[in-house]
Amino acid sequence: MLLLGGYYYVDFGRWFFCLDLVDSHLLFCVDSLALTASTLVLTLTIFALYFGVEYMYREAFINRLLYLLNFFATSVVFLFFSFDYFLIMLSWECIGLFSLLLVNFYSTRIYTIKAALKTFVFSRISDTFMFISFILTLVVYNTTDLSVMFLQVPFFAFHYSFFSSYGVHFLTLFSFLLSTSGSIKAAQFFSHVWLPDAMEAPTPASALIHSSTLVVAGVFLIIRFSIVFEFTLFTNQYLILLGGVTLAFGAITAIFQNDIKKLVAYSTISQIGYLVCGCGFCCYEEVLIYLIVHALNKAFLFVLVGYLVHFFNANTDMRQMGSSYLYSFDVSIMLFGVCFNLTGLPYSAGFIGKEFLLFQTLKEDFISFFVRGC
Repeated sequence: MLLLGGYYYVDFGRWFFCLDLVDSHLLFCVDSLALTASTLVLTLTIFALYFGVEYMYREAFINRLLYLLNFFATSVVFLFFSFDYFLIMLSWECIGLFSLLLVNFYSTRIYTIKAALKTFVFSRISDTFMFISFILTLVVYNTTDLSVMFLQVPFFAFHYSFFSSYGVHFLTLFSFLLSTSGSIKAAQFFSHVWLPDAMEAPTPASALIHSSTLVVAGVFLIIRFSIVFEFTLFTNQYLILLGGVTLAFGAITAIFQNDIKKLVAYSTISQIGYLVCGCGFCCYEEVLIYLIVHALNKAFLFVLVGYLVHFFNANTDMRQMGSSYLYSFDVSIMLFGVCFNLTGLPYSAGFIGKEFLLFQTLKEDFISFFVRGC
């Protein structure tokens, strides 16, 4: 039934009520989108936990890492199944909190504290955009139930919100705030700087944050509210341009990195640019396919990079690495396979995933030409 577009709608009753302004219910929706995303996150969390125990068994605070990884994954899965805007905002805050605690794991290092602060600041900016859209939801829709909101969306196609004497198309403003909040969390251009610094987190945490959870939460939010984006041309063009610039910028910047962890972080920024660009073209099934390919390969790549870093005594400078295939041939073969997939070379899963996305850009308008140029 779920595969045919069906869904299960679960309401556990009211849990928060405030003066007829906020009437929030514990609402959950089990559909194919939530199941796909949560299965992906839970699978990678299991691998990250297994790898974390093996990778950090000599560490003093390994228990704290395992607790934080579990809390982080739980917050993300809660976001996937929530169907009430208040619950979504709550889980969005929890994701930001636990990502901060994971990045700040080695809190005795000065650089780690700076990286955690930068992550926290960008997370707050993202939450600010989300909170403004939440206030707009209460004022205009007068509900936090997503099903009621989505039913009303077509009737607001020509609705304008007035601030003093200035009128703004409501759906454009609402979708712009949502997409900006998601793109900051997905480390898009202008807000990408927190992601390379977030590599200060332990490698198992990086494998989870960068591959399938924190950066993908922003893309998931856009897909969940996709009906709103169907009625806004400006926001879709904004997402296309933002994704196009990000995928070009991330790939070019990654070429000039010497730190292997930052190289992988910038390549992640580039790959998420593909997903955001695909959301702008409204091809959500193709985005989900490439999301799964990217998440699995990127998580595995982080595990291999972690083994390499351990192999070279915690040194992450690639200029001091080399000839690792002489000592660990199996890791070199697996690295080649993962990179083969992520670059989208022919006869790989990455090639098929990117082909579906790039097929959407074969149009004769300026924005499609721009994306093809990127």
